[in-house]
Amino acid sequence: MANKEILKQKMDEVSELAEKIKKAKVVLLTDYRGINVEDVTNLRTKLREQKTEYYVIKNNITKRAIEECKISGMEEDALIGPTALILGYEDYLGTAKTIYEYAKDNDFYKIKGGIIEGKVVSAQEIITLAKLPSRETLIAQLAGALLGNITKLAVRT
Repeated sequence: MANKEILKQKMDEVSELAEKIKKAKVVLLTDYRGINVEDVTNLRTKLREQKTEYYVIKNNITKRAIEECKISGMEEDALIGPTALILGYEDYLGTAKTIYEYAKDNDFYKIKGGIIEGKVVSAQEIITLAKLPSRETLIAQLAGALLGNITKLAVRT
């Protein structure tokens, strides 16, 4: 009897996680070996400010939830070893930047891969995305470039 209850509990856990993955704009998988309680608490606080959740869930449950979402192409080694699951619901760029900055400052913390808006991406793609300037910075740069050209035109005439 207990086995059926445990199986149902795990199936419910998979379904719940699958729903969260479907709602998330970004899902990041990271290797959290070596992270201490104080560091993970600080990281969770930063992520929470961005409407992002940080979980440590068994790899098998994560794998089944991803399969339930009908997402394929995830690298096999992304779900090997200790894996933290980061789910961002608003700005995937901010979430990627926060995790990248943390990983850059802590050599032991590694990005394994992820899913951005339903598409599987590699760790390298996430890192490349995280290195981009923010949307606001890009708009400011564009406005500055346009304003500079208009100013040059006005001075010439």
